[in-house]
Amino acid sequence: MTEMTKATMLLVLAFILVAAAVPVAAGVAPYTAKDFSKLKGMPGFSDKALDLHFTLYQGYVKNTNDLLETLGKIAPNTPAYAEIKRRLGWEYNGMRLHELYFGNLGGDGKLDANSKIGKRLQEQFGSLENWQADFKASGAMRGIGWVVLYEDPTNGRLINTWINEHDVGHLAGGRPLLIMDVFEHAFIPDYGLKRAEYIEAFFKNINWPAVEARLGQ
Repeated sequence: MTEMTKATMLLVLAFILVAAAVPVAAGVAPYTAKDFSKLKGMPGFSDKALDLHFTLYQGYVKNTNDLLETLGKIAPNTPAYAEIKRRLGWEYNGMRLHELYFGNLGGDGKLDANSKIGKRLQEQFGSLENWQADFKASGAMRGIGWVVLYEDPTNGRLINTWINEHDVGHLAGGRPLLIMDVFEHAFIPDYGLKRAEYIEAFFKNINWPAVEARLGQ
């Protein structure tokens, strides 16, 4: 039996092994998928590709709710419980990263060099061009994942970071400012293997006021 098969069986078992445990976060409303349909019509993003992406995001929301509910019903200190715990980070971060990604799209892509975020990027990277080159290079790396411009709240440092598999590579305590999805589902429907063209389209649609609003004080 492969490790993948074992993990799948444990997940199925988790939904069967119900114990008299207190539900996790009892009384807290489940997560609700946000409506990002206003992004339809963006240049460089077909409505079909966006619909597929929205559906994928909605799946992360549903799975996050399902896992949290299941954790409140199964016995702890069991293999099934452990597998669900490990899986939660993947589903939750998949939900949250997509919300941040869609949330920083829908703009005209024009970054005002005199804006707060523009000044911060120039101060730390030397120029907006330097920052952009680094962010794009991060997104062009082989592999699937995310590129995140983080702000370190301890000192205000801005760092372009590669996130792998939703839950691997995050900067602990970092504040995500700009998020770009570079999983295949984000670009293959419209661009095939031409990831660089997708990255250019992403930059043309960045909502910089939304990004700036995420900056700390």
